Amino acid sequence: MAFVKVVKTKAYFKRYQVKYRRRREGKTDYYARKRLITQAKNKYNSPKYRLVVRITNSTVICQIIYSKIQGDFVLCSAYSRELPRYGVELGLTNWAAAYCTGLLLARRVLAKLGLDSQYQGVSEATGEYVLTEENEEGPRPFKVFLDVGLRRTTTGCRVFAAMKGASDGGLYVPHSENRFPGYDSEEKSLDTEVLRDYIFGQHVANYMSTLQEEDEDKYKRIFSRYVAKGIKSDDLEDIYTQAHAKIRADPSFVPTKKNAPKAGSKARVVNQKPLTREQRLARLQEKKRELMKLHGLEA
Repeated sequence: MAFVKVVKTKAYFKRYQVKYRRRREGKTDYYARKRLITQAKNKYNSPKYRLVVRITNSTVICQIIYSKIQGDFVLCSAYSRELPRYGVELGLTNWAAAYCTGLLLARRVLAKLGLDSQYQGVSEATGEYVLTEENEEGPRPFKVFLDVGLRRTTTGCRVFAAMKGASDGGLYVPHSENRFPGYDSEEKSLDTEVLRDYIFGQHVANYMSTLQEEDEDKYKRIFSRYVAKGIKSDDLEDIYTQAHAKIRADPSFVPTKKNAPKAGSKARVVNQKPLTREQRLARLQEKKRELMKLHGLEA
């Protein structure tokens, strides 16, 4: 008769260490985080910046973050929901929109640091693999490391679109070309035309034209918002080209307008001061009188 050895004994549970909360929730890869935030000892008190890219169902989020003992601090951020201001109204989570968001973040943080005139990046996106080089005179380029979080780094992933936009925008992001769309792992070469098509949304345009020819009803259903705005497949490249130019012209952040509550509407009270004991008793007596009056009883 075989016996199974009991591993989880009392001694095991006495020595058990509970993992960090965000590890238990599956939100943070601490193995990767430690290597992203640990700074070299010869760079004492010098921040190590990360290009944090997160993609939700409706938004691409790009941020420049550095860590301290107290926690993480955001230096600058850009969101794909800002792109309608630059002419990109639809498809705010596709590859081309992620590239625009990375470009917007790069130009915004360089303008904030006063480096926008010295590091212009790539003036026209061609799909070429280019790293920002140091100027002979003046400060070195702003260096950031890509932080993908828990997203799988597959070839063609949208986090690399944001990284490509940030790199073309003038930031120095150490990377290689083997995760961009169009890279052939067998030939070890990058097809720049494929990458350029993704930057300007031509993969979406090709699908739109193909679907329109094969199934008109399905095309109208999937691209109903494009049809409502009169956007055709041939218009996408011009839309993204103009968006790149507008981002470079004015990357500043414009806060959204908050609508004031309408007259007569009951605005939600936040952080209301708690009532005293006397006020609570008076309020209770008032409710009691109203209730007795409603049922025709005398107080």
